[in-house]
Amino acid sequence: MAVNLWDQTNHAREYLERADSLPHRTEGESALSEFIPQTTRRILDLGTGDGRLLAVVKREHPNTEAVAIDFSPAMVEAAKNRFAGDSSVTVVPHNLDDLLPDLGKFDAVVSSFAIHHVVHERKRTLYSEIYGLLNAGGVFCNLEHVASPTLRLHVEFLHRIEYTLETEDPSNKLLEVETQLQWLRELGFVDVDCHWKWRELALLAGRRA
Repeated sequence: MAVNLWDQTNHAREYLERADSLPHRTEGESALSEFIPQTTRRILDLGTGDGRLLAVVKREHPNTEAVAIDFSPAMVEAAKNRFAGDSSVTVVPHNLDDLLPDLGKFDAVVSSFAIHHVVHERKRTLYSEIYGLLNAGGVFCNLEHVASPTLRLHVEFLHRIEYTLETEDPSNKLLEVETQLQWLRELGFVDVDCHWKWRELALLAGRRA
């Protein structure tokens, strides 16, 4: 059975303590924000964590309604606390392993370092569900942890974020960029590309025509 430790409070809190120290993270978040259309009125954040990415996007698009989902009780609580004073954000407990709930249509679907926690087969079906949730012209922007092409590069990345092969998160199910971009194209997304990358951190994006 695939391991996913993110429902454990200690695991989630340990991550939140380190989240701000992840190298180049703000660069990736800034790059993602560029691809959210100014006409966006409704946003879905998949695996929102404590709502960090959604807060970044909302600063650029304050007049939007947003739905944020996560299955970790600790993360759901943190996200609700972050957006406690913002009635435009709804936080919904949900596991990405399961079919996405009926949440309506969106102009943008975003995610940050979450989808790599589901098995590869689920990644592809999830991308298909995301396509179905987007309005015409809507965008999917996934700031993701992806696989390195070689073990040496993977070890170097882990060293940069102060982990080792022995201490890296067993919840990770990393997949290379090329496969994920191809899946997006096959599912009907257009303008698909990897728009930003630092080692194993990458921004994958596509648009519904």
